[in-house]
Amino acid sequence: MKATTIRKGNIVRVKGVLYRVLNMDHVTPGKGRAHVQTKLRNIIEGTQTELRFRSDDVVEKVLIESKQMQFLYEDQSGMHFMDTESYEQVALAEEQIGNAKAYLLPDTVIQVQWFEGRAIGVELPPTVEMKVADTPPSVKDSTASAQRKPATMETGLVVLVPAFIETGEMIRVNTTEGTYSERVK
Repeated sequence: MKATTIRKGNIVRVKGVLYRVLNMDHVTPGKGRAHVQTKLRNIIEGTQTELRFRSDDVVEKVLIESKQMQFLYEDQSGMHFMDTESYEQVALAEEQIGNAKAYLLPDTVIQVQWFEGRAIGVELPPTVEMKVADTPPSVKDSTASAQRKPATMETGLVVLVPAFIETGEMIRVNTTEGTYSERVK
């Protein structure tokens, strides 16, 4: 594919290495050639790098297979998932999971991404339901603006929530932005 068609979330192969596109900007300076500036994460090692492509460069987009798997537990060897159809288990290193770890609760069913017979990462749903483990009590005062306060979820993730949210409540969290969506009834 052309470098100008790279999008956030794509998996690309550059010089034999698989990368997930974390961010991309198409830069057209007033003087000089246009280029695509990308921030990439090495899928195998978990390291981040920034690469610049000319607009006419061709980049290899890699097709990834997804399997529905259930998160079981975490130990020193990684995070363990079970295929919901064959009951086979696979462990992924923390580097392969990345920020998704903060959204994973035991028994959560998610999509695990596979490339050439090897698990390489996870794909989270757009939102997840989590329990608020700790948040300061709401302050009663008359204000016209909506106040936000930090709330620690059961996984340790900290999210800014409206003042009316209390400890022990279930909320829906947007996984792409790490933000509060709504209270779960």
